[in-house]
Amino acid sequence: MTEPWNLGAGLEDRVVLVTGAAAGIGKATALAMASAGARVALLDRDGDGVHATLDELGDDGRHLAVSFDLSNTRAIEPMVKDTAAKMGDIWALAHVAAVLRRQPLEEVTEEDWDLQLGVNLKATFFLNRSVGELMIAAGTQGRIINFTSGSFLVGPLAGSHVYVASKGGVVSMARGFARTYGKHGILVNTISPGQIDTAMQHDGQSPESVAAATESCPLGRMGQPEELAAVVVFLASKHASFINGATINVSGGAIMY
Repeated sequence: MTEPWNLGAGLEDRVVLVTGAAAGIGKATALAMASAGARVALLDRDGDGVHATLDELGDDGRHLAVSFDLSNTRAIEPMVKDTAAKMGDIWALAHVAAVLRRQPLEEVTEEDWDLQLGVNLKATFFLNRSVGELMIAAGTQGRIINFTSGSFLVGPLAGSHVYVASKGGVVSMARGFARTYGKHGILVNTISPGQIDTAMQHDGQSPESVAAATESCPLGRMGQPEELAAVVVFLASKHASFINGATINVSGGAIMY
């Protein structure tokens, strides 16, 4: 008798670090990982929000809430080491957290640039490296899953100039990690969402703009956070054992490549 096909196969009792776990795709990912049997370290700068997600998982000691601001890049490596010390070897990083400031191009300040590049690209680099180096030291292999934006390919829309620049950098950076860490059995991939029904999608946009973006999708709707979470679970599972350096398009066909 063949074993039933299980989306999250291989995640049972594995430690997974999920960023942005207080809401949206990050929260959906944390819930999906726990449902697949993983032990989840939930990270977010919103301490109340991340503890609320922990409460939904059932605080039975299997999971850990980490209140942390990724703009504090110097503290990323100690935070990762502390998380591993408390939870055990990290099998997967699902890095969802990001910051977006929608604004006209002429209004972008140096502070706007530094914040978005700092959190979305600089912190991603040091988070990927910190987790990857721990995986190498432990000899555990593992998975690193980053998030970009579908606009990295077509250019910014709706005042997201700096955000999209940072997310384009994530794609190139992740490919470098995939080449470097592949020989250690660590797979590094990136997910490229389309229009997903989260607070970030609606922030700074008129209902008319949101509706127009929704209509541009061949499916005629926005994606749901759970639909992205399912892809994260797959990439972290044993089923994705030969996927490395890929950028996975999850846009409902709004962007095709």
